[in-house]
Amino acid sequence: MQIKEMFEKQIDRDIKGVIKVGQSDEENVYQELDEYVVTKELLKHFRDFFDNYEKGINNNTDKMGVWISGFFGSGKSHFLKILSYLLKNSVVEGKRAIEYFTDGKKIEDPMLIAKMTNSGTISSDVMLFNIDSKGSAKVGSGKEAIVEVFMKVFNEMQGYCGSIPYLAEFERQLDNEGRFEEFKEKFEEIAWAPWEKKRQAFAVIQDKIVKTIVAMDFMSEEAARNWCKNAKGSYDLSIEKFVSLVKEYCEKKGPNHHVIFLVDEIGQYIADDTQLMLNLQTIVEDLGTACRGKAWVIVTSQEDIDSITKTKGNDFSKIQGRFDTRLSLSASNVDEVIRKRILEKNEIAESALKLLYEQKESIIKNLITFTADTADKKLYTDKTDFADCYPFIPYQFNLLGQVLTAVRTHGASGKHLSDQSRSMLALFQESAIRLKDSQEGVLVPFSYFYDPLHKFIDHQHSQVITDAEDNSRLDEFDVELLKVLFMIKYVKEIKANVDNLTTLMISNIDDDRIEIRGKIEESLKKLIRETLVQKNGEIYIFLTNEEQEINNAINNESVEMGEIIGEASTVIFEEIFTDKKYRYSSRYLFPFNQKVDDRYFKGNQSNDIGVSIITPYGEDYPDSALRMLSAQEHSVIVKLPNDSTFLDEITDSIKIYKFLNKNASGARGSFDSIRRAKEDERIEKKDRIRIFIEDALKHADIYVNGDKANISAKEPASRINEALGKLVAMQYNKLTYMETAPELSDIAAVFNGNDGQLSFLGTSDTTPNKLALEEVIQVIGLNNARHMKTSLKSLQDKFGAAPYGFDPKDVQWLVAMLFKMGRVSLTYNSQSLSMLSNTKDELVRYLTKREFVEKLLIDIRERATDGQIRSVKEVLKDYFGFSVSSDDDDTIMRNFKNKAQDKLETFGEIMIEYRVNPKLPCKSLMEQAKKNLEELLAIKEPVEFFKTVDKKRDDLLDDADDTVPVFDFFKGGQKKIFEKALEQIRMFENSKTYVREQEIIDNVAQMEAIVTAKNPFGQIQKLPDMSMKFVQQYGTLLEKEAEEMRPIVDDDLEKVLHTLDEKEFASLFREKFVNAFAELKQKLDTSHEIAAVKNIRLESDTLKLRCMDEITEYEEAHRPKPVPPVPPVTPPIDGGHTEPPKLVIPPVQPKPKKRKNVSISNVAGARTYSIENEQDIDKFLAEMKRKLLQELEENTIITLS
Repeated sequence: MQIKEMFEKQIDRDIKGVIKVGQSDEENVYQELDEYVVTKELLKHFRDFFDNYEKGINNNTDKMGVWISGFFGSGKSHFLKILSYLLKNSVVEGKRAIEYFTDGKKIEDPMLIAKMTNSGTISSDVMLFNIDSKGSAKVGSGKEAIVEVFMKVFNEMQGYCGSIPYLAEFERQLDNEGRFEEFKEKFEEIAWAPWEKKRQAFAVIQDKIVKTIVAMDFMSEEAARNWCKNAKGSYDLSIEKFVSLVKEYCEKKGPNHHVIFLVDEIGQYIADDTQLMLNLQTIVEDLGTACRGKAWVIVTSQEDIDSITKTKGNDFSKIQGRFDTRLSLSASNVDEVIRKRILEKNEIAESALKLLYEQKESIIKNLITFTADTADKKLYTDKTDFADCYPFIPYQFNLLGQVLTAVRTHGASGKHLSDQSRSMLALFQESAIRLKDSQEGVLVPFSYFYDPLHKFIDHQHSQVITDAEDNSRLDEFDVELLKVLFMIKYVKEIKANVDNLTTLMISNIDDDRIEIRGKIEESLKKLIRETLVQKNGEIYIFLTNEEQEINNAINNESVEMGEIIGEASTVIFEEIFTDKKYRYSSRYLFPFNQKVDDRYFKGNQSNDIGVSIITPYGEDYPDSALRMLSAQEHSVIVKLPNDSTFLDEITDSIKIYKFLNKNASGARGSFDSIRRAKEDERIEKKDRIRIFIEDALKHADIYVNGDKANISAKEPASRINEALGKLVAMQYNKLTYMETAPELSDIAAVFNGNDGQLSFLGTSDTTPNKLALEEVIQVIGLNNARHMKTSLKSLQDKFGAAPYGFDPKDVQWLVAMLFKMGRVSLTYNSQSLSMLSNTKDELVRYLTKREFVEKLLIDIRERATDGQIRSVKEVLKDYFGFSVSSDDDDTIMRNFKNKAQDKLETFGEIMIEYRVNPKLPCKSLMEQAKKNLEELLAIKEPVEFFKTVDKKRDDLLDDADDTVPVFDFFKGGQKKIFEKALEQIRMFENSKTYVREQEIIDNVAQMEAIVTAKNPFGQIQKLPDMSMKFVQQYGTLLEKEAEEMRPIVDDDLEKVLHTLDEKEFASLFREKFVNAFAELKQKLDTSHEIAAVKNIRLESDTLKLRCMDEITEYEEAHRPKPVPPVPPVTPPIDGGHTEPPKLVIPPVQPKPKKRKNVSISNVAGARTYSIENEQDIDKFLAEMKRKLLQELEENTIITLS
């Protein structure tokens, strides 16, 4: 059976697939109404619309907007026209529009029919227009405001001039006054032509208009000319004015008159212009408020109102409220319409097709399939579906709608498609006609839909197809495939891969899918060679001429091998295997080198281990070489499979990047979209590159430790990690020596142990990290053998590297432990550290702070000998009375120094006593003993300390013996006895000139012998008796001397009082002088030294003279002064002159003599005189005279006393 024989209605009959708003000849309107298919979806839409519309008839409503949305070709415009016929109650071919829906049983719902009928009977003005056609573009200001288009249509509906709004305003004024018809008649008389034909040329016919106005006596000629001149400038249209006019019009036409604006393609007209959207919002809002449901606005748009308002960004909530009725036409609606209008089968065909499907069901299902990533594409559900759709496939309805939308956006030439010059109906009919003579079994391949669209596709796209048809290297199948690639180029819902293309190119139920697939693959290769198609991963992309040029330019970009490997490295090490260190445990992280084809990733690296990737571009190593390489380089060698697809993709990606960077600015308009496409392509390539590399890593051969590794993991990162684990286990084979994971607190805890200490003999079996401790000792010993100093940093570097891999804290703990065990010594800035001279906190800081790591030196500690240790212990016991059981150097040294420090404090107290009294015994002995201890305390280095103590052992033990009695002396009562003896000896020494008693002299000599002895402590018990004897003997002598001095003092006092009593002022001084001599007597009575008693004589004489001098000085000071002479006054002589005074010479006054007190003993002097005869007397007197003459001065009276 031929295809054309299957259809109920003739397939090639004339169907008006063109649903143009504005096209209204009766034949077309009849077909539109008669063949209109009311699907389930449309039935719901009719019900929703008329339910809401009725609210404006029976009541008031401000929700008077209807938004009809649907993809291109979905029948929006057709639905809009049908609504206009129903609301206008059009009569077509003798039948009212509503009757086409009731007679033909399109709608069977009586309630809906009643509402539709009621709506049609209401007085209405229906204005149906395509806004894109009605809206005229303004020069320099884009599209005309929506209110202006609405006003134009509203004016035309009333018979006014639509294109010249100010002229329509004049016509409305005439009409309101009932003179518009009169004006038209009068104008036709004057102009010899109807007003409707001439009014468009307003600028040319102004004179005739003026004559008409004047002739009908509407205005004066001057006023009429002024109006013509100023009409355009003074006219202003606002939304408020437009709404007011609509409202007035409705009220004038009757209480329930409706005005309906049916606007096609409002969404396309508004596009991205927010201002136009705001304009529409204000119109519907104001119309709703003012007219209360008597003025309706019904619009169509490809997008629903929510998505349109959301993308605009402004607040369009008000417009959403007005457009309360929202009707959306889906693909299934188109599907149903096409099946009923075009594809409806006759009974014979339907039976035959159902039988055919039953026979071939499994074949058909296997033949027509899409890949899993394809958006829902309907296939035949059963034999009825097959019969209904045949020769089309269900997916084609939905996909063609998507193609039309995409082509309209990207590839339509101007207005053709946007004017809806082609509907889905027409496309399916023309494609079916092409197969009308074919036999059953044939299917419409998707490429057939291209030809009906061809003439409406822009030159940029259609020219590629045309050129391909003329290309002798391409056959018909190649071109058909190219057409399919063009149509789905911009459809995101389907991927242009080989599997999907195979389905789209199926042209018969009996096609061999594998064979078709093979043909497509070959065809694609040819199209790629001809640069008509580009492969992007698994996707094939149709290229426009401009895209082909750009692709050629991209292919000509040069790419260095280093760039390709660099990009591969980035993907591998920053996207797939992002670890920079291998995680052996939470504590041990091992950095590794990263290489791809012998190129380091991000600069040179010097880690102990590495990961080296070898790509198909790298050197082709045999298996044995790879094994050897993994061992030599201590690396994980990852040999990728020999498939360079990802490297080719990287090359293409870099080329695109370079091209886009070069052409970043000054791009042509069309280049912008291609540029975005290329950027998207590059992003897709990067995604694929990662997938390809991941796949390569999954199947790569991995070599480690000189062998091909057996890796159980499947994921790339896990595989490399597992291999690194094997490498680390081999390279860091001594890492297990660290059995614990010490932290800072553990390092501090090392120094908080007891004084018992770990054994000097080495680590025991229970010592943690025993092997690691021994390794550190060995390394330091090796450095010593090489005459190299060992710093903490060098140890951390050494043990951080293979084969150890220790953490710095591990090394710090090991050094701390060895130091505490006495096996190593620490030196910082030439100063030895020890647990005696440094606090625990200081030691921890030296070991753990970065500032010390390079200067902290570690050495094998020299041990004290057993003999030295015994010497120190002996001194410690004998000198300080302290026994220590430990043999630990530091413990012994610390105890020794602590006790020595305590002893030095005692020495310090005794030194104070010596400073107070240097004659106390054994001062030099104690000073030397103290100095010996101080010298030992100054020694920081343990070995030197033990050597020194051992060397000075005998001296120290002597000091211990010699200082005991001295300490006892100062602690006991001997010191007081000794000091008393010293005081008595001092008293004797001061007065021994006057002591003649041999008994006293002998006693003091014995006392002195004891106190000056080197070791007096055995004889100090004799001193108390000697002291008592001294006190008795010396006291007797002292009292005797005092008795001799008392009369002398009394005599001197008497002489002073005798002289004083002769004076009138005696009372002033008497008490003072008596007290002074009384004090002298008191001193005489309390003196303990003979010398002091003897000296009382001189003191008394001196006091006597001082008192005499005070008397004399007072007397001199109070002697009356001489009276100066007064010259006599001479009376004036005649003439008033006075005689000058005569000088009167006063009598000479005798000069007063001063007194001088001289002691007779002073005149006599200290010497002694021997007088045997008269001559000796004369000699003595002569000497006295000489001395007195020396004392005697002019005007001086000497008083001897």
